[in-house]
Amino acid sequence: MTPDLQADELLDRTADESLLDADPAKLPVAIGRPPVLPVTHTRARLVGVGATLTGVTLITGVLLLVLGVIAALTSGVGLVDVAALALGAALTGTHWGWVHVAEASSDAIERRRNRDTMGQRRQWLEAIEAYTRYEVTTSVADDGSITIDRVVYRAMPSGRHGFAFTREVQRSEVHSGDEPAAEIAERAELLRRQASLDTERERQRFEVAADARQSERLGRGDEQEQLSARRAASEALSEQINSNLRDPPLME
Repeated sequence: MTPDLQADELLDRTADESLLDADPAKLPVAIGRPPVLPVTHTRARLVGVGATLTGVTLITGVLLLVLGVIAALTSGVGLVDVAALALGAALTGTHWGWVHVAEASSDAIERRRNRDTMGQRRQWLEAIEAYTRYEVTTSVADDGSITIDRVVYRAMPSGRHGFAFTREVQRSEVHSGDEPAAEIAERAELLRRQASLDTERERQRFEVAADARQSERLGRGDEQEQLSARRAASEALSEQINSNLRDPPLME
């Protein structure tokens, strides 16, 4: 990462929550993986109840509308008919509310139940720094050849306050299965060491930029404190002068 406008934008950003559910193959191995939320059936059960209530509410609302219309046509519009029509319209128009209530309830239950794990996931995001990583991966084709890929994961702004990674294969080397295994392993290790050095260089650049930003903020804070102190001293002096002016002069 170079100290340009993009770096300045990334300094105050936190890893986007989308990384929690991202495909691990699209994330740098070095950042690890977030704690996994336990699988429960609470949400499925509550949403199922909400869907059932939605169906019952819709059917009941439609029946009340039909009965209200039939009664109004056969015996005239009465208070009961108006009430049936109003209730039927209300039930029909709000039947989807049960699904939203079920989802909100299940989300609240899951948040309370997984409070510790969710806190650990948040800490995982906050620990990721927004600098470029380089890694080397290998894959084997059907013919036995081995491909060595040098992959770069660039930190890019995401949303208003977050960042995410974009994955790009910078270079690929295909080695025949007939090549000596020791030579292929040595080549892969050489590329891995170079990727590690490049990543460390990017990390150091990011840390330098972050330290510079912190020093700048501290400098602004010290300057503001000095201005506040000078203003307080001036206000005290001004008050003292005004007080002396208000006092009558001494008569000899």
